[in-house]
Amino acid sequence: MKKDIRRRAREAALQILYQWEIGQTDVPSVIETFFTLQWPDGTPPDDLRMQASELALGTVHRLTAIDALIAETTERWRPERMAVIDRLIMRLAICELMLESETPAPVVINEALELARTFSTEESVKFINGMLDAIRKKLST
Repeated sequence: MKKDIRRRAREAALQILYQWEIGQTDVPSVIETFFTLQWPDGTPPDDLRMQASELALGTVHRLTAIDALIAETTERWRPERMAVIDRLIMRLAICELMLESETPAPVVINEALELARTFSTEESVKFINGMLDAIRKKLST
């Protein structure tokens, strides 16, 4: 059950970040709108809402450091040139890699790849996997 909540929280955080990126509004407003007006089956569980909110807010809070890691890891692509959804999946995973101690890095990366399989393309899955693995190595040194 906890794994399902965590996975759904990552999906919700990704959707929140997408709305934030496209709508150019503040994250707390997007979170409120997402969970009150757009949640598919009524009210989300409190722990799911809390985890998704923390992930989305944490990602935006660390955006400068996260984007710097992405930019220094890829040779040809600045973060702003990447597909929006791929950039957001990587940002979310990198935030987790920077924060998490209880979730092992391979699990965080695998969850990001699942998000990419759901919301992006197979080519993006390979790109994100390579990027996150390289960033994981940088963060662990």
